[in-house]
Amino acid sequence: MKESIQQSVTQVTEELLKAKPLDNRHLLVMGVSTSEVIGKRIGTAGSDEIASAILKGALTVQEKYGYHLAFQCCEHLNRALAVTRATQETFGLTEVTAVPVPGAGGAMAAYAYRHLPHAVLVEKVSADAGIDIGDTLIGMHMKPVAVPIRSSIREIGKAHVTMAITRPKLIGGARAVYKIME
Repeated sequence: MKESIQQSVTQVTEELLKAKPLDNRHLLVMGVSTSEVIGKRIGTAGSDEIASAILKGALTVQEKYGYHLAFQCCEHLNRALAVTRATQETFGLTEVTAVPVPGAGGAMAAYAYRHLPHAVLVEKVSADAGIDIGDTLIGMHMKPVAVPIRSSIREIGKAHVTMAITRPKLIGGARAVYKIME
């Protein structure tokens, strides 16, 4: 199961990047319920094994393209995010003093915090794209305007997958001229 989850995360991320290429100027937020992945109710059965597979899949693609990653905590830490110190400094993110643990932060964010190099917890981000595995509600960490992206994979394990990219707002009204979005 672990290998299948890792491959699914890699595949959905690659599909997202076809819709919006990301590089070192961009941030991708991930919200994950490892409980949902194994078919349990969100927040009830966190799993380091599942978190490990998801992190490996996410890092496989991230290392290839160079964008930044943020892993959203659960509501017990007000949906703060685990990131690397480099990400925090690159985007000028506000660091907070808490350490995510499975019972307060969620298994995925806690695992990412323990395994990302020089991890810190930040209050919020404005991500360019996002992957939500298990309906964790990452919208508060996305830039406006979020555009849903459909993946060929609808579930990772037993968890529903939702993805989005962002685009700049269209402003100016009826006489405005916009460049064509690809």
